Amino acid sequence: MVKAIDHNRVDAFIRKMNSRLQFTLFLLVKLPIALISGVRVTHLDKNSCTAKVPYKWLSQNPFKSTYFACLSMAAEMSTGALAIMYTQASAKRMSMLVTGMEASFSKKAKGITWFTCQAGGQIEAAVDQAVQSGEPVTIKVVTTGMDKDGQLIATFNITWSFKAN
Repeated sequence: MVKAIDHNRVDAFIRKMNSRLQFTLFLLVKLPIALISGVRVTHLDKNSCTAKVPYKWLSQNPFKSTYFACLSMAAEMSTGALAIMYTQASAKRMSMLVTGMEASFSKKAKGITWFTCQAGGQIEAAVDQAVQSGEPVTIKVVTTGMDKDGQLIATFNITWSFKAN
C-alpha cells in the first residue's frame, strides 16, 4: 500500500497559508479576485479551515449586504484550502474540481462573515482513497458562515471530486 499523504508537506502548506505574505502572493497569482474582494484565510490546520469575507464597497450588493458571490468565494476557500493541502501532499499528482454547490442563506451579511469547514479528515480520506484506488472520488463537505455575534449567515455544501493522474 502506497503512503498516500506526506504529512511533512501538509505542515509546510499550513505554514505557507498562515504566512500573510505567502498567502497574499498565492492569491495574487492564483485568485486575484479573492484578493481584491478581501477574502482571507484566518485559520488552517489539518482538520479545519476558516476564511473570512468583509462587507465593503467591493463586496457589496444593492441591498446593503455582502454579495452572494463574495460569500461563495469565502465558503469555497474554506473547503478548497483543505483540498489543495491534501492534494499537494499526496503521493501522486491529483486533479481536484468543484462539481457542485448548494447554499442556503439565513441572514443578511452586514459585516465580516467567517466560513468554517471542519472536513479535513474527510478530505484527507477522499484523497487517500483516490490515490489507493486510482478511481475518482467525490465528497460533499459543509462550511458554515457566521457573523461576529455567532449568528448563522449561510451554509454551503460543496462537492469536490478528486482524481489521481
